[in-house]
Amino acid sequence: METADRFRAAVEKKDLAALEALFTDDIRLYSPVKFTPFEGRPMVMGLFGVLLRTFEDFRYVGEFDGTSETSADGAPSPSAVLLFRTLVDGKEIHGIDLLHFDEAGLIKEFTVMVRPQSAVHALGAAVLAGLAEDGLAPAPAPN
Repeated sequence: METADRFRAAVEKKDLAALEALFTDDIRLYSPVKFTPFEGRPMVMGLFGVLLRTFEDFRYVGEFDGTSETSADGAPSPSAVLLFRTLVDGKEIHGIDLLHFDEAGLIKEFTVMVRPQSAVHALGAAVLAGLAEDGLAPAPAPN
């Protein structure tokens, strides 16, 4: 089974241990809700713990394979794009996961893109609250 297929299966089963085995130690995850990437396996795993309990009715609906440049160094890398649909706080999200693989087939870079903008805001609020709850980010300031 290819890494993208194993990743997809792990996400769909909410299997964090299987996900962790697919990431390089220095993985970088580019999120639509944060300008700088989440860096390193511990932080990315913390984020996935939040995401897997935040998403409602998460499902992948398509996949494309190819090669693309990474954000970190611009080097061409084997890549896969997984299209998904989910709900966050009742808002429907359409999105893609762009996975870049290293020479061993592990995921070294991960970019998430979502639409529409209202869903990005709902996702950002839910993720920040979850990261704060897990002690991975400061608590949001009260309004």
